Amino acid sequence: MVDEFIITIDGPCGAGKSTTAKLLAERLGFIYLDTGAMYRAVSLKLDQLGIDLLDDKMIKEILENTDITFEQTEKGNRIFLDGKDVSDDIRTSRIDMLASLISQKKIVRDALVKTQRKFGHGKRIVVEGRDAGTIIFPNAQLKFFLTASLLERTKRRYRERKEKGEDVSFSDILEEIKRRDEMDTKRDLAPLKPADGAINVDSTTLTINDVISFMESIYKKKRQQ
Repeated sequence: MVDEFIITIDGPCGAGKSTTAKLLAERLGFIYLDTGAMYRAVSLKLDQLGIDLLDDKMIKEILENTDITFEQTEKGNRIFLDGKDVSDDIRTSRIDMLASLISQKKIVRDALVKTQRKFGHGKRIVVEGRDAGTIIFPNAQLKFFLTASLLERTKRRYRERKEKGEDVSFSDILEEIKRRDEMDTKRDLAPLKPADGAINVDSTTLTINDVISFMESIYKKKRQQ
């Protein structure tokens, strides 16, 4: 049986968590779990159904009848919502903001955290999100808090959106990230912050490979202890 080892990577919007977590998992032979994508998937479904975000009874009913899974395909790690690949559909500015709102609802967090913990039990996984090390896996063997300057995060998100063909402006992306930071850090439920014992990594002037190599070196040292 594979020994359980959990690595969490938390951090603000645009810090490069998803790319870093995916590549680190590949390098270490771990499973990659994108917790943020799960909130985005729920947000997408509620948005498509036109559900009032204040209607907890309806949201609870929908959550009980929602299936979210991850699959490794030739396109990489993909997320499926009720059997449909929504990996691209959940990466929009609208879903960004809705996911931040949805993640503040206890009923949603309780349901998804339960699923995430079950997924990680007995496995070697790299988990990325905003509360992976603080709430979901507080006893993770290795925790990182990945960040970058506001300007650098805006550049990354702007470039990402333009490559997808979206008609966006740099100033709009900057304001989006500012709002998202405000919402994530000041919410009452599971606010964004470094977990106890987390290693802070500022990627402003680092390449993705620099970040991954650093995290891998920390992991190897941890395993030797």
